[in-house]
Amino acid sequence: MANQFALPVATAGNLERYIQSVKQFPILSAKEEAELGRQLHQNNDLNAARQLILSHLRVVVSIARGYHGYGLPQADLIQEGNIGLMKAVRRFDPDRGVRLVSFAIHWIKAEINEYIIRNWKMVKIATTKAQRRLFFNLRSMKQNLGFMGKEEIHEIARELKVKPEEVIEMDMRISGHDCALENPDDEGPGPLAYLADPGAEPSVLLENLEQEKRLNTELNDALSHLDARSRRVIETRWLNPDHALTLHDLASEFNVSAERIRQIEQKALKQLKNAMIDD
Repeated sequence: MANQFALPVATAGNLERYIQSVKQFPILSAKEEAELGRQLHQNNDLNAARQLILSHLRVVVSIARGYHGYGLPQADLIQEGNIGLMKAVRRFDPDRGVRLVSFAIHWIKAEINEYIIRNWKMVKIATTKAQRRLFFNLRSMKQNLGFMGKEEIHEIARELKVKPEEVIEMDMRISGHDCALENPDDEGPGPLAYLADPGAEPSVLLENLEQEKRLNTELNDALSHLDARSRRVIETRWLNPDHALTLHDLASEFNVSAERIRQIEQKALKQLKNAMIDD
């Protein structure tokens, strides 16, 4: 959708001008919003989509401002949020009786969260839902910016359903400071001298490559034994992380409940696991 019509672009150099410009777009009434949503839903009217997006750009700006503490450019956060807004508009169904802003908040935040996880300090630090919840809530839950006591650590771990060790590790990563890889004062070797990767040996790389090929072959063989619906669920939920679909997305696609999709997913994962163990 983004490439089919021009939208304002937020950049570091014109951020304030961009913010002022998006405030000029009119806020739609519920009736106007529903009519535009139907035009898009029924006729694929891209002009209707554009009006829906423009009227909600200010919402993205407001949400993006809540993520200013992660050290990433505000313009980038806004642009990622805009992508989430576009996805929400594409999926918006006015006949469900829900305003677009309520529906879009989830998609905007999800896109910004993913961007932060991918880029913050160039470290992949949160790979499960619980760890992501820990990453985005730890700062606000800490009583102060300094040292956490044992009791506080256990309270946060209990609240967010993670291990105390994960709270400690995440706090160290979030609180960590960047350092130079080479010593600028020639006072002995810097960290770069200790970062040799034993996995970079040609023999190890070749072994890893062969193992990866074998696992991919086993996975594809196991997938071929699934029915079409189960395979679709696994592929869109697990094998394409950059464009993964939610349970609700697939529920709409197959016209079943999200709980039913979850059951199909769990059964298919068990089948895959058993098939690959047998191999």
